[in-house]
Amino acid sequence: MFEYFYHEILRKTIITFGTLFNNIEIKHTNSSDSTIEIIKVPLAYGPTQKFLARLEQSPNLSKGTQISLPRMSFEFTGLQYDASRKVTTTQTFITTNPNDKTEVRKAYMPVPYNMAFELTIYTKLNDDMLQIVEQILPYFQPSFNLTVDLAESIGEKRDIPVVIENISMQDDYEGDFTTRRSLYYTIRFTAKTYLFGPIASGVSKDLIKKVQIGYIAGDTTNTPTRDITYSVVPRAIKDYTGDAITTLSQDIGTTSKYIEVADTSGISDASYLTIDNEQVYVLEIISGTKLKVERGKDGTPKESHVSGTDIHLINDADDALIEIGDDFGFDGSTF
Repeated sequence: MFEYFYHEILRKTIITFGTLFNNIEIKHTNSSDSTIEIIKVPLAYGPTQKFLARLEQSPNLSKGTQISLPRMSFEFTGLQYDASRKVTTTQTFITTNPNDKTEVRKAYMPVPYNMAFELTIYTKLNDDMLQIVEQILPYFQPSFNLTVDLAESIGEKRDIPVVIENISMQDDYEGDFTTRRSLYYTIRFTAKTYLFGPIASGVSKDLIKKVQIGYIAGDTTNTPTRDITYSVVPRAIKDYTGDAITTLSQDIGTTSKYIEVADTSGISDASYLTIDNEQVYVLEIISGTKLKVERGKDGTPKESHVSGTDIHLINDADDALIEIGDDFGFDGSTF
């Protein structure tokens, strides 16, 4: 039933979550408010109980290097399906290998899951705790987006919202004055990530070359029926080959309906050309090197162009190189 695959999505999300908190510092000042010490708060992965046990078993670890306190730890504590972000389970999408852009790959839509995290902050001084907490909370309103490369094989990067769920605090200060104090806050987060299943490679990239739609017109009592068929052939809407066939021989403005080119031998009536970012349609070759055209085809902007600009022809070679995701000129306004 199952096949082996591993995208390391949970691992990547855990690591990315941890990097949010690996650059936090606190400052200690003297009575004249001058900074006497800057401490980078160490961050480790592990359960809260592990670090509390260490504090209790080694009460004399208060050294100048601050190996003991302050410090932070985080842990991945749970995983839950998120039905509110569910999409159609059988829906797929096709993309290309991000390395060579040629191999086509197909994947099912990812499954939404919520990852639960706990970040615990341990300090000896209350002011140290307040410094750390105040450097974290303003970034969550109530969420902060992490960009994670969920599936490298298809280049699928997504923003993963990380939401603060709640904050709890505890100050354990029992016993006599020689007993070590344990002050710690626990902040609970939810990361709304996605899990991908197996990704199929080597999917056919063949494009639809022709579409036919047939229907019956008329009725059987008053008029004879007719079988009407519409035929549509997709075409490229930009030049993929990059080969220039000629150049402009005169400057043209945005309203010009006629253009002068250096050579018309590679151009015919009813052909499409690209000049810079604009696509034009050749209505007629008037005479010699003069063309009558329609400007700004397929939603491209009408622009001014200078003499000497390269002109590219959109032809069958470009049709064969249509990229996945190209709308073939059918943007909803074709009919």
